[in-house]
Amino acid sequence: MRLLASDLMTLHWPSCCDVRVYLRAKGELEAGPSAFELVLREMGRRHEAQHLATLGAHADLSGINLPERFQCTADAIASGAAVIYQPAFTAKAKLSGTEAEIVGIPDFLVRDSGGYSIRDSKLSRRITEKDHPEIVLQLQLFGWLFRQATGQMPKSLQVHSGTGDVVPVPFDGGTAALDALSRTVAIRQLAAEPYEPLGWTKCLGCGFNDYCWKAAEARNDVALVMDVDQGLARALHGIGVNTPQQLLQQFTTDDLANFKRPWGSREQKVGKGAARILQLAEVAISKQERILAAPAIPGDANFVMFDLEGMPPYLEDESKIYLWGMQVFGAKPTAYIAATADFGPDGDKAGWFAFLRQCGELFKAYGNIRFVHWAPYEKTNITHYMERYGDQDGIAASVKGLLLDLLTVARDSLLLPLPSLSLKVVEKYIGFKRTQTEYGGDWSMAKFIEATETEDEAKRQQMMDEILVYNREDLEAMWAVFEWMRGKKPCVRTAEVKQPLSRVGSVGRF
Repeated sequence: MRLLASDLMTLHWPSCCDVRVYLRAKGELEAGPSAFELVLREMGRRHEAQHLATLGAHADLSGINLPERFQCTADAIASGAAVIYQPAFTAKAKLSGTEAEIVGIPDFLVRDSGGYSIRDSKLSRRITEKDHPEIVLQLQLFGWLFRQATGQMPKSLQVHSGTGDVVPVPFDGGTAALDALSRTVAIRQLAAEPYEPLGWTKCLGCGFNDYCWKAAEARNDVALVMDVDQGLARALHGIGVNTPQQLLQQFTTDDLANFKRPWGSREQKVGKGAARILQLAEVAISKQERILAAPAIPGDANFVMFDLEGMPPYLEDESKIYLWGMQVFGAKPTAYIAATADFGPDGDKAGWFAFLRQCGELFKAYGNIRFVHWAPYEKTNITHYMERYGDQDGIAASVKGLLLDLLTVARDSLLLPLPSLSLKVVEKYIGFKRTQTEYGGDWSMAKFIEATETEDEAKRQQMMDEILVYNREDLEAMWAVFEWMRGKKPCVRTAEVKQPLSRVGSVGRF
């Protein structure tokens, strides 16, 4: 069996998953990379090439076929090459009772005080075992392979990170990486697909997302009950509770409240969220929504629907909002309003102050109008930007004080037969239709990166226009959900709620 360092990526990215390892080994059809992933790959290639250009003269082994590259690597090391680009190593090991050939291709070997440091270029800015175990494991595997091939210890393991810094990675002798590969071998040899609970956020970005959702729906998996977290789904599966029906048959509220499931490195009782979980199981079975209370929506005449588009901190020094989108709906509506970041070095700051000016105009026209958003993202970033660039005339503080999180309102008032309270899921549930066939947070980020990097002004404007349409339809979707929720009245079964509802669950913006 041949194993590659990239098999560690298969196990851990975008989240740790045994099923992905199994399905790839079986040749199951996988969706192609998203537009965002393709952009990240291109950025990664450029990041690596830019670093190579700083290293001076080097032995380039990248175009050599693999069998020959092993020997060329050994020859380059023996000759003392200062930098070796795309070396290759191979070694054999017995893993999970199986003889395996392990192959690794780090980006660079850099000679350092008579030895070699192993270095990989990565876009990620947080090189830690918690944030990116696959990166740490890959470097540790490269270190083990180097030692097997040369009989020498690497001088150090390093990552050229997205910040441009060279970050050291501790070397454990390869133990953790070989353990992970042993797990991979064992999974590949399974007679049947292993159990892996789905998660709305966890499974986004995986090429087997559609496959796994269809399979989970077909088997009526208890993990599809909203608020059944990953640890609880695993624990229930371990005792033979695999469906919402079995969950209701096996547990009373008190039983489930006292049931322990994995929680980080320990176990924790389900606790006060048990009542809600059982109610959601009932809703999942009946496929009928349940109204717990009239949604807590003020009776104002007008509301601002408010949604941001931003780059995550692993691609920027700090999180960056490139679009602040707003639109007033109600008795006195407005057209779509958008404050966008400029493409220059101070573009982020310019976008923030444009947003404040627009908010100031809304306050002049409407007084203390409420800003409706979905999930904490908007509130969090207003706070960040107030700290980063200041708050002109206290406008941001006013906006922050007038925020209404519609997700919180939905959780407190509704039980829906859905796997998640993502806005994209709820809008489809109520029948909202978009005009774009491609859209989403990752899609928007990919478009903005492309717009930032192109020199073609017409192309840039076209891409920004597509992002604006996506954001405007986000606002329209939020207003549609807002109006739908505002018409809901409590059901008779409201009395069944005996305790405060847990806020733990599968929720998200995307």
